[in-house]
Amino acid sequence: MSIVVQTLSTFLSIYTILLIIRILLSWFPNVDWFNPPFSVLSQLTDPYLNVFRSVIPPLGGIDLSPILAFLLLSFVRQGIIAIAMATASSYAYF
Repeated sequence: MSIVVQTLSTFLSIYTILLIIRILLSWFPNVDWFNPPFSVLSQLTDPYLNVFRSVIPPLGGIDLSPILAFLLLSFVRQGIIAIAMATASSYAYF
């Protein structure tokens, strides 16, 4: 069970880093999102971000939806870790 939790936690950490890179690159208007490294990044992160963009539209040209995206990823990661710790401590009693 520990290896599954560690893998999920690592995946969520890597995905968070990809989201940060995607958001930082969006500040540069000359980035060609059809080039392979950028298009792959866009294909990986945009479906997740679009969920939150439909909830919070850009306000005054500023996209605040990534804040919700990061919060949800953080809650999921912390939840996975908390569940793993709870199950590990329950096994300690046996």
